[in-house]
Amino acid sequence: MKIEVKTVTEYLNNIPEDRKPFFNKLRKIILDNIPNGFDECLIYNMVGFVVPLKTYPSGYHVTPNTPLPFVNIASQKNFIALYHMGIYANPKIHDWFVSEYPNHCKSKLDMGKSCVRFKKMEDIPFDLIANLMQKYSVNDWIKTYENNIININI
Repeated sequence: MKIEVKTVTEYLNNIPEDRKPFFNKLRKIILDNIPNGFDECLIYNMVGFVVPLKTYPSGYHVTPNTPLPFVNIASQKNFIALYHMGIYANPKIHDWFVSEYPNHCKSKLDMGKSCVRFKKMEDIPFDLIANLMQKYSVNDWIKTYENNIININI
């Protein structure tokens, strides 16, 4: 399911009714726990939390005029997705998340490189996600990005 909109509010208004309470709670958990300095915006047709260009003028190396992505959430066809670039970029954070997940959720972890898929909305581990959001400051994310992502892709 691709939601074609121009603002976060429009995106939220177009989420299927049965998912809205879960998606809105996930968004609130992120907003309440992500450190200061990240901005919420619509990016890549998802609700995103980014390092703004005013803080990191180089932007995302793939599209330099785009703020540096950090976390995205999306309502996909069969699941709600959490895309967390820090899980992908930092093996220590990845391993922590994978090992903690079973302590917070009954269902099996369904995860790609940076994408965690929640097919059972009632099993979203909100407390774990709150902790995950607190793992990186803006400066931590920029440093991780520059040390890992840019060097891998050059």
